[in-house]
Amino acid sequence: MDVAVRKMTLERLGLVRYGAVHENLPPARLVEAAVRRREGMLAGNGALVAKTGKRTGRSPKDRFVIEDDFTRDKVDWGAVNKPFSTEAFQAILDKATTYLGNLEEFYVMDAYAGADPRYRLNVQVATEHAWHALFARQLFRRPTKEELEDFEPEWTVLSVPGFLAEPEEDGTDSETFVGIDFSRKVVLIAGSGYAGEIKKSIFSVLNFVLPTEHGVFSMHCSANMGERDDVALFFGLSGTGKTTLSADPERRLIGDDEHGWSDEGVFNFEGGCYAKTIDLSEEKERQIYNAIRFGCVLENVTLDRQSREVDYEDSYITENTRAAYPLEYIENSVPDGKGGHPEAVLFLTADAFGVLPPISALTPEQAAYYFLSGYTAKLAGTEADMESEVEATFSTCFGAPFLPLPATTYSTMLSEKLREHGTRCYLINTGWSGGPYGVGSRIDIADTRNMVRAVINGKLDGAETREDPFFGLYVPKEVPGVPTKVLDPRETWVDKDAYDEQARKLASLFAENFKKFENEVDEEVKKAGPTA
Repeated sequence: MDVAVRKMTLERLGLVRYGAVHENLPPARLVEAAVRRREGMLAGNGALVAKTGKRTGRSPKDRFVIEDDFTRDKVDWGAVNKPFSTEAFQAILDKATTYLGNLEEFYVMDAYAGADPRYRLNVQVATEHAWHALFARQLFRRPTKEELEDFEPEWTVLSVPGFLAEPEEDGTDSETFVGIDFSRKVVLIAGSGYAGEIKKSIFSVLNFVLPTEHGVFSMHCSANMGERDDVALFFGLSGTGKTTLSADPERRLIGDDEHGWSDEGVFNFEGGCYAKTIDLSEEKERQIYNAIRFGCVLENVTLDRQSREVDYEDSYITENTRAAYPLEYIENSVPDGKGGHPEAVLFLTADAFGVLPPISALTPEQAAYYFLSGYTAKLAGTEADMESEVEATFSTCFGAPFLPLPATTYSTMLSEKLREHGTRCYLINTGWSGGPYGVGSRIDIADTRNMVRAVINGKLDGAETREDPFFGLYVPKEVPGVPTKVLDPRETWVDKDAYDEQARKLASLFAENFKKFENEVDEEVKKAGPTA
């Protein structure tokens, strides 16, 4: 695209005065620019190590959706989707574009969101940081040189970490502001250097557009494919194991975080992976470990300035250390990002109470109940402003922070897909055993992998189960390669009475949380929750 056309594109946002505009640079040039501008340093493994500043995770309390005639009756307004007036957004957008326009240089990256051409969005990211442009290039899907010649942006993301909002003047809650305008098709990210805001804002956009305009089920999940082209989906919030468990050397990776389920099957929204790296090791997560090389961005990972060696165990900056790399850096990935209809769906939860069974087969009604519940544990660092090291939470559909529509929109689509394609569904606890967080230990990943593979390979079809007395879940009595004791969480606790108390507490939390859905679901779904 020539400069004149580019200028017209940016003029749509009032961005008419600017210095050097670096468009669609390749990784090597973006790395050079980031180092030149002292935005980051090269590690010994070739990755670019950058710091995000004050914000080391998403800022959900600072995220807003612009309320206007288009969104007023569609968006599920509340604590997640906080309304912001169109007039106030225009005012802060004008200030942000003036800030960006006065910089000596900034970076523009054009990309696709969505592997299926029928549903993909053309996205333009404009940012003041070279490393943010590199992040966008690696995480979104990359147009070919020929496609870029005729590329016309549909959505624009402005990422300006150096521009700080003024709450009293701008009507924001803090100096950080993330605003999504569905009418103008603009996202503004101000006052946060956390690059994950870029990808998650467009994920929120897709979660609005695909179900309402195309009838496509949008999902916060990873996906992989076996030798038979059999597809498995992994739902779960950050820290539950979506990326780790889907990066299986025995299967091909479709994607690690965001997908759509259409009438033809599953397709990835992204062109890369955004993996947590805290305590990363080659032994336990070889594919991810080997993907961290030149072209990869490491966020907030500790780097020895002399040796340039990274320390994945160091959480001094944050527990939420991250690696962003292209999908093709993973061995056996699926280049076109598409697969057929899933044969298995796995809900991943990191149970901080340490009482949920590590694996449970779900009836269709239980699948709807636990999908709407979306129970997991937020670990320190995944979000800003957390008050403690860990908080039990219920995140609707395993992705509440990114869902603009009512929760039942997504749960209904899931139920319809499961019934239509006969997909089996399991709940996998990747959290704690032998006690709650701080007392017990994390369930061994090798055991979890064996459970997951047993589900995907159909080895548990027709298996003998026991009904959990607290949650009514159907727990297999045996899983190949997994110690029997591990399958019964009560047996892993020294104090059985303490286990019973914790189980009843979590069961009551499920019941209390689900009250908000009781008037929106069938009676069978309401009865599918914990029995204690």
